[in-house]
Amino acid sequence: MIVLDMTVVNVALPSMAAGLHLSPTGLSWVLNAYTLTFGGLLLLGGRAGDVLGRRNVFMAGLALFTLASLAGGLATSPAMLLAARAVQGVGGAIASPAVLATIVSSFPEGRERIRALGAFTAVAMGGASLGLVLGGMITQWASWRWVFFVNVPVGAAVIALAPRLLARSRRVAAKLDIAGALTSTAGMSAVVYAFINAASNGWANRVTIGTFVAGAALLALFGVIETRAEEPITPLWLLRDRSRVASYLARLLLVGGMFGMFFFLTQFVQDVLKFSPLEAGLSFVPMTGVLLATSRLAPRLVPRFGGKPLLVAGLLPVVAGMAWLSQVTPGTRYFPASWSRC
Repeated sequence: MIVLDMTVVNVALPSMAAGLHLSPTGLSWVLNAYTLTFGGLLLLGGRAGDVLGRRNVFMAGLALFTLASLAGGLATSPAMLLAARAVQGVGGAIASPAVLATIVSSFPEGRERIRALGAFTAVAMGGASLGLVLGGMITQWASWRWVFFVNVPVGAAVIALAPRLLARSRRVAAKLDIAGALTSTAGMSAVVYAFINAASNGWANRVTIGTFVAGAALLALFGVIETRAEEPITPLWLLRDRSRVASYLARLLLVGGMFGMFFFLTQFVQDVLKFSPLEAGLSFVPMTGVLLATSRLAPRLVPRFGGKPLLVAGLLPVVAGMAWLSQVTPGTRYFPASWSRC
């Protein structure tokens, strides 16, 4: 559910824009408000689970996520919707690390843990890709508001079942690097805002330059904090290993490219090809099927071929596909062309 909410709103964006009079910049922030708070506070959420207990933190984060989903569905203005999305991201960042930590601690290292992490990856990737299909179905048959409302009963049920199904974890005495989390999140938000503002007002715009400078300063301050913090949220020694840095960079580019593709293609197929929300969601089924199948197969291939060869082999078709998609024009048809009705 938490991962699904990164993509489920994509198909509903044109309907949100019409209902709340959102500008193109506002539409981009419907996604950014969630992903920035989620990504920026994810490590802090993981550390909070160690200090306060994973089950307690998981339930608290999910409760916040569920309440924010309700607020998003009830939004009557762009500001209310964006605030709800930001709080959703905070709740997801608090709850999500506890899930992965529980899986890792519940299965011994080796084949069992690889299979468990493979199942987790399948659920995560499935949520991200199925979100497009579900978003189209919900928007077509109900309303864009139900993209958020659907989280409420699911979240309430999980919160009710958590005390029965999740064991209490042992707490660890540690400090929370709140300064590091806040400066990294604020710095990245400023940089993203600068890019968005540059697209509409130009690179020489004072706001663009000012936010870029502010973002760079905050990220520099984050680096200083991490070098001096007793228990940094992002230990900088992690960046000394070339293989790890390369994998981080690959993940950054992969996820960034995928989210950009989702954002533009969902609007392209509706605004240009004139697909209905349901047709727009179904147009992503080929990608969804491949993602689900590959995520289930990958854990079996890792022990045989190793991580690096699979990383390279996986990136090649992604790069080729993105390059192909960059050639899309208003005259591009969806295959089969007869379905596009253009």
